[in-house]
Amino acid sequence: MANAAPEKQEVRAEAKWVRVSPRKARLVVEHIRGRSVPEARTVLAFTPRAAAREIEKVLRSAVANAESHPGLSWNGDDLVVSAAYVDEGPTIKRFRPRARGRVARIKKRTCHITIRLALADKPAEPAKGTSAKRRGVKRAGTRRKKEEATV
Repeated sequence: MANAAPEKQEVRAEAKWVRVSPRKARLVVEHIRGRSVPEARTVLAFTPRAAAREIEKVLRSAVANAESHPGLSWNGDDLVVSAAYVDEGPTIKRFRPRARGRVARIKKRTCHITIRLALADKPAEPAKGTSAKRRGVKRAGTRRKKEEATV
């Protein structure tokens, strides 16, 4: 095992016991995974969900950790979100009085948000969602050919 590949250096930041449902936070985290830090910040700035503010704080913390690390001389704009995930935290249980002496349980869910940053290996490629027109690929006119064949 002397010839093992060197591990990729990463910097991480965590926010624990965040009062956001993990299911809702995962929807936001999916948008920034694999993106560069400036691009991820822009995405989070224009995301209308409440979890985006909390995730943006964790991203800022991870960038600060990378820039202040004594062994690394990383610039925040050169970093990529290598991993971003949300784990479930403890659930706070509360009760709400209901009619006829009954109660309804309220579950106030919490989550733990983790973001890992690494240096970008190569220049960023177009995102998966870009259209074929932007990539310079022509689409075949399949619909027109099908219509001509049926006529």
